Amino acid sequence: MNHSFYKYALTFRGGPVSDKLAMFAEAMFYDLSFPKQSNDFEEISRYIEELAHSDMSASIFDELWLLFETNVAFQQ
Repeated sequence: MNHSFYKYALTFRGGPVSDKLAMFAEAMFYDLSFPKQSNDFEEISRYIEELAHSDMSASIFDELWLLFETNVAFQQ
């Protein structure tokens, strides 16, 4: 099954406001321009650095990307 980074990150939605991963996922969900189908680190990283809301910081993205690679991307 091919899961996008976007779908994986959405699993963190609904967490407490103090959870930075949950806040990233919420901001990403409401960002209609987010590259939802992409699994390309460079494309998503560039988007976050240049166009994303401040709740989607690059450091949180890096943490989520590592979790994505560990839990989804390499298991396909």
